[in-house]
Amino acid sequence: MLKIIIKEGESIDRALKRYKRKHRNIKVMQNLREGQFFTKPSIKRRREIQKASYIQNMKDQENI
Repeated sequence: MLKIIIKEGESIDRALKRYKRKHRNIKVMQNLREGQFFTKPSIKRRREIQKASYIQNMKDQENI
């Protein structure tokens, strides 16, 4: 469970923004969605390779 401690003088909007960022960073919703259906290990590996390839292409384009 996420806990956000509101600091002295901090606005609710700022605390809510911190909560949303933490929620997104720990990937709560993504993990719940992934757990709904079984994904074969070979497909997981294929997605990882595709993602790495995409990131590498983006980095290569920046260097040009």
